[in-house]
Amino acid sequence: MSVVLPPSARPGPAAPAPAPARGPRWPSRARRDATVRALAGAALWGSLLLVTCWWTTDRGVQDLGTWSSALTSLGRLSGLVASVLLLAQVVLMARVPVLEAAFGQDRLARVHRWVGFCSFDLVLAHVVTITWGYAAGELTQVPATAWDLVVDYPGVLLAAAGTAALVAVVVTSVKAARRRIRYESWHLIHLYAYLGVGLALPHQLWTGTEFTASPTRTVFWWTLWGAAAGAVLVWRIGLPVVRNARHRLRVAGVVTEAPGVVSVHLTGRDLDRMPVQAGQFLGFRFLDGPGWTRNHPYSLSAAPTRHGLRITVRTDGDGGRRLATVRPGTRVLVEGPYGRLSARARTSPKVTLIGAGVGITPLRALAEQLTYVPGQAVVLHRHRDRPLFAAEFDALAATRGLRVVNLPGQRRGEGSWLGSGTPPVDDVTALRWLVPDVAEHDVYVCGPAGWAQDVRAAVLGAGVPAERLHVEEFGW
Repeated sequence: MSVVLPPSARPGPAAPAPAPARGPRWPSRARRDATVRALAGAALWGSLLLVTCWWTTDRGVQDLGTWSSALTSLGRLSGLVASVLLLAQVVLMARVPVLEAAFGQDRLARVHRWVGFCSFDLVLAHVVTITWGYAAGELTQVPATAWDLVVDYPGVLLAAAGTAALVAVVVTSVKAARRRIRYESWHLIHLYAYLGVGLALPHQLWTGTEFTASPTRTVFWWTLWGAAAGAVLVWRIGLPVVRNARHRLRVAGVVTEAPGVVSVHLTGRDLDRMPVQAGQFLGFRFLDGPGWTRNHPYSLSAAPTRHGLRITVRTDGDGGRRLATVRPGTRVLVEGPYGRLSARARTSPKVTLIGAGVGITPLRALAEQLTYVPGQAVVLHRHRDRPLFAAEFDALAATRGLRVVNLPGQRRGEGSWLGSGTPPVDDVTALRWLVPDVAEHDVYVCGPAGWAQDVRAAVLGAGVPAERLHVEEFGW
């Protein structure tokens, strides 16, 4: 149904909660994920503290007494901390399942971005301060000293090449630059981060005394390097190879859902054993000609079954236009599944699903797969023209008691997630009127980044605890 709010809308009384659907495992899953997040944070901060302590015991503080020794000492510290953060960045990019499940892709991406910029700044600080310190603090001697380091010190030339690779990654990760390049180009350049980190290894082991001063330190650094390399080999390379060999996905058909929107149906082998849930996304490569190496992330738009998968995409991008004409029988390679916008994140029997435009696709799959009884689940769908999956949502409403609320029209203004047809009440009041007991719900949100942030603010303002808000944004 479509809803028009009265101008005087105020929060209504919460309806009595029906008997909860099956869910005794939800709190235990939430606690387990919280434990993983805490352990991951402790491991990172513990590693940073440990290398700082080693720097201190190696006269790191005492060496701050003179200008040249202070530069060298600070260069050592920045290099140690940068090394830990660079390896953490590799692990964050490695798609480790336990981290994906505990953090979710959006949160991992934010942490990865923060760690990436911090590590890059420290790498630059390390290069500048070490070179300046080796030049005895004489700024005019820095160019000549830098040349000597690159030519005469083992591994430094490789480290310089690695730094250049990291510069390319960081420059193209700045928002202004990302807006000017295609996702496919950005994704390819971003893979150079692995090269940048890998080229630093010989330099650290051959010339970094902090890495080899004791067996304990040697074991520590080799363990970190081994864990990072192992994570990439197992989760980014090995697991996708095994899954693709087993499931052998192919295109079964392409269906037009609306102008500019198509659904691609996929079939394969042993799909009931593919560990993918409604709401998650996978990286797809369609082997239909030149450009097949480009990885495109698409969410499932229907609950996965033993017979097949379905994705729904807009056709206004390069990948979408290509999918509109992909032929049945085309082989498909996948990576994943990824994302925490699934039943795993659920903590309450009541759920609200809020999507905008094609962002409704993972929520459509969730509405089909989640367990609930009539009165426990509601979908708020903001769209410009006709809503996607209208007939399918109607069927879910008739058979499972899902409440569907369409919010048509363009956004009514900056900072609001509601449509232009909504009366002039604030977003929090509108949300409470639409879902009076929203504070008792798990809220799943999917849509463009700016719009999703406005929804986040309204949901938190309506009293939903942060741990019950699950957001997936369009963006990269």
